[in-house]
Amino acid sequence: MLAFDNLTLGYDRHPVVHHLHGEVGHGALLALIGPNGAGKSTLLKSIAGELPPIEGCIRRHDPAPDGFAYLPQQAALDPAFPISVADLVAMGLWRHLGLFGSLGRGGRRRLEEALAQVGLSGFERRPIGTLSGGQLQRARFARLLLQDAPLILLDEPYAAVDAQTVDDMAALVRRWHAEGRTVIAVLHDLDHVRNHYPEALLLAREAIARGPVGDVLTNANLVRARRLAEAFDEHAPVCHRHPEAA
Repeated sequence: MLAFDNLTLGYDRHPVVHHLHGEVGHGALLALIGPNGAGKSTLLKSIAGELPPIEGCIRRHDPAPDGFAYLPQQAALDPAFPISVADLVAMGLWRHLGLFGSLGRGGRRRLEEALAQVGLSGFERRPIGTLSGGQLQRARFARLLLQDAPLILLDEPYAAVDAQTVDDMAALVRRWHAEGRTVIAVLHDLDHVRNHYPEALLLAREAIARGPVGDVLTNANLVRARRLAEAFDEHAPVCHRHPEAA
């Protein structure tokens, strides 16, 4: 599904992720793990096309290069924005409807089915600002359902939500995996990773380990990742984008 070729990512200073190589196969269920500031969310943003590489590239081996669904961190959504649950979830159909397209009967049926699958039937007219953290995350997962994408990117999908929502959304992720979709998730709960993910990529601005979860989540790997993250130089010189990066 994806291949990283000498991928280096960054913002204004020292690269956040550098010299990353490897592949993500079709149907993979991959956890991105590592200390805070290790580059996990940055990598996900680049896969989603929001951050161009400084050097190297990401190759998509898929006939529909825009066929992905991306769930940013919940903090990226302003709950005060005046929008209903139905409007938020319906955004998952924008690729099919266009900017001003009408849902129609079929679209409304799909929206209702998605809300039912995440336990939000009857919430269509509720403003998103009235939802709990768990309910809002369920609505965002419903939007992913409508996108019906072969590649799903999740950035801290269980942060600040209740245990029942974690269990229900984790079941949905397992279903996507069983359907052959590729799921890449940034996660911090290592026990959750051990219980639900077959493989992991441990980052600390570089790849520390990649493979089966049991082989990656060793004490030696985790200590090395923490030490590399702590050694990061905030005053590193400004990095420059390579002219051939794509």
